[in-house]
Formats: sequence, C-alpha cells, structure tokens
Amino acid sequence: MAMKIRLARGGSKKRPFYRIVAADSRMPRDGRFIEKLGTYNPLLPKDSEERVKMNMERIQYWLGQGAQPTDRIARMLEAAGAKEKAERNNPQKGTPGKKAQERTEEKAAKAAEAAEAAAAPAEEEAAAAEE
Repeated sequence: MAMKIRLARGGSKKRPFYRIVAADSRMPRDGRFIEKLGTYNPLLPKDSEERVKMNMERIQYWLGQGAQPTDRIARMLEAAGAKEKAERNNPQKGTPGKKAQERTEEKAAKAAEAAEAAAAPAEEEAAAAEE
C-alpha cells in the first residue's frame, strides 16, 4: 500500500481549508484517509501560527513507515525544519517564451542597424578630414 501525506480540501467555494492527512495514494483527494495529521488555512497571513498546524510526532511516524509527502507538504515540512531542504531546479521556468525571444531578436537587430548608421557618417567625416 503506497502511503502519501497530502492535503485534503475542505471549506466552501472560494474559501479553501485543507486537512493534512495520511492516505492511501489510490484514494481520492478528499476521500478516505487513515489519519488526520494537521491543518492548513491559506487564507490566513503567511506569518500567522494558525496557517499551518502539524502533529510533527505523527508525521515523523508516517515518514518512518515510508509515506511520501507531496510537493506542497514537503515544502511545509522544510519550513518547519522536519525535513532537509531539497535542491530544486527548473531551468525552463526562467526562459522567456517564443514572443519574448522574437522581441529581443528584433531589438538586437534594430540596435545593430542603429550602430551601423551611426558609424557610417563618422567614417565619411574621417575620410573628408584626411583630404
């Protein structure tokens, strides 16, 4: 049985509230779970102590049993100091899209043309001064 520590959504429409639960990975997101391990309220300010509440003792137990935390839970555990910080790398995130790349190429071409145009009169002046 593949165990996950994940968020189960509660609350009403546009007012999310999550339970941190240990569940079988085959169960639906808001469906059956084995144990409630804490809560997460994203509507509260980030510095509020009530935003994330976790029963660290039980979370450590489930991690010891082989439960895998989801990405969001792993970040919460890193912030709480219960898990070492994982190195993340997404090189695709910082690269500009097609349109932005085309715009930068056009700007570079215009800048090169402007530099050529500025250099041409200077060369003519230098040639005229020599004569």
